[in-house]
Amino acid sequence: MKTILDISILINFLCFGIVYGKNYNVLNFDAKGDGQTDDSEAFLQAWTAACGGDGDIKTLLIPSGKTFLLQPTVFQGPCKSSSIKVQLDGTIVAPSDKFAWSDPISRMWIKFSTVSGLIIVGSGTIDSRGSSFWELNLKASQRPTALHISKCDNLRINGITSIDSPKNHISIKTCNTVAISNINLFAPETSPNTDGIDISDSTNINIFDSTIQTGDDCIAINSGSSNINITGINCGPGHGISVGSLGAGGAEAKVSDVQVTHCTFNQTTNGARIKTWLGGQGYARNISFTDITLVNTKNPIIIDQHYIDKGRLTEESAVAISNVKFVDFRGTSSNKNAITLKCSETTHCVDVVMDGIDITMANGGKPKVNCQYVDGESSDTDLMRDCFKNNTSS
Repeated sequence: MKTILDISILINFLCFGIVYGKNYNVLNFDAKGDGQTDDSEAFLQAWTAACGGDGDIKTLLIPSGKTFLLQPTVFQGPCKSSSIKVQLDGTIVAPSDKFAWSDPISRMWIKFSTVSGLIIVGSGTIDSRGSSFWELNLKASQRPTALHISKCDNLRINGITSIDSPKNHISIKTCNTVAISNINLFAPETSPNTDGIDISDSTNINIFDSTIQTGDDCIAINSGSSNINITGINCGPGHGISVGSLGAGGAEAKVSDVQVTHCTFNQTTNGARIKTWLGGQGYARNISFTDITLVNTKNPIIIDQHYIDKGRLTEESAVAISNVKFVDFRGTSSNKNAITLKCSETTHCVDVVMDGIDITMANGGKPKVNCQYVDGESSDTDLMRDCFKNNTSS
């Protein structure tokens, strides 16, 4: 099959001159762009040509003014060139509903794997048409991620829009050195598990200046991740920016060096959140949330170490949380219990700093703080000082 595909590409190149310089336009590989014809094979032919080209950066062009229907598709590396750019200016759509998918149990719709120097840029849109999956009330494991990127070091994503993913919009797994900026991720507030960006087993991740409005976490930072910088995110609706969940099923989890700054949580369920399962192991440390604006946020600050996994009711171990800072939070909360620090009796949350916390109730009044097993300090809030002094139980 691969030999036939390669011969087809060569014939097109020789007869029709479809490759102009370093650009590979999917229309020149017989993509129709009418939103009805399956263009998956044309995209793969264009990818094979671009990925197989030697030399400097090659560009896979998805032109504006066209709508391309794709079935679940894997864009596989490694590639010969030093970098591959996917210029997404048109619209990519998934099949109209779950039953029209060629692989209805696929866990990913569009996947890039083992492509060093991958660049995904443009003004285009990825429309996953996820509503049919939500309406069937399928488990998260039975719904696909819109854009899954694994083992792609030196990754850059800029400018694109993703709407209505069946599950999370973008998954970053086992990647090193990533920059994501000026993207838009949208799904209804009621859509289940539609995280904006999920990060796992990855390092040196920078996400900035983007808008994320979904039915779950705007950004979720999972185990194996370190040196994560998030700034300038407009989050909401959604479940905030979360570290975790960590330690499900007694697993060992490791997350460190996370900085979240200059973000806005607009009518989100949560704001800054750290969540771990009972019985987990490992650590979450060196985490800071600073310069945060709140607009009617239900739980502006929350640490929850009391997830219960598969009936586990005893706390034999816990993910150790340490060196966590919540600094310069301002705005309103819709919940009287605006701050919850519900930590593990086994490990406590250690070296927690709360400074510059200026949260008021959306309808007036002063919110409450609930603490449990927290060791920390606060220089400017009487309520927080009392919390740190008297938090062995709540």
